[in-house]
Amino acid sequence: MSKNTKRNRGESIRREVMSDVFVDRALANTNDFDAPLQEMVMETAWGNVWDRDDLPRKTRSLITIAMLAALKCPQELKGHVRGALRNGCTKDEVRGVLLHALPYIGAPATLDAFRAAREIVDAWDDSAVTESDA
Repeated sequence: MSKNTKRNRGESIRREVMSDVFVDRALANTNDFDAPLQEMVMETAWGNVWDRDDLPRKTRSLITIAMLAALKCPQELKGHVRGALRNGCTKDEVRGVLLHALPYIGAPATLDAFRAAREIVDAWDDSAVTESDA
């Protein structure tokens, strides 16, 4: 698969998982400095990793949530919690991954992850979440 094909496939997958509004906003906020980063994310993360067929998207979403919690990346975590819900994960599964992380990443990181995830889960439950949130 060519680089351009991987990039285009990556954008398509990213839109399916994260939403058109999320991706449009990310691309609109890109400038000359960080445009290469957006291209690499689209091609590598989404066009290579998320396009593999060895794990279902729900599993990838839950793994991503765990890693973002461990890395203490609450903004990215919010987007991927929404992506997980869009991928069919339940809030119980999201909570389960975060609870499972506690002994491995520590209480402060888990507490921050729960705060970020709760924003999205609460809004999702209230049907008030829009694609422009998080």
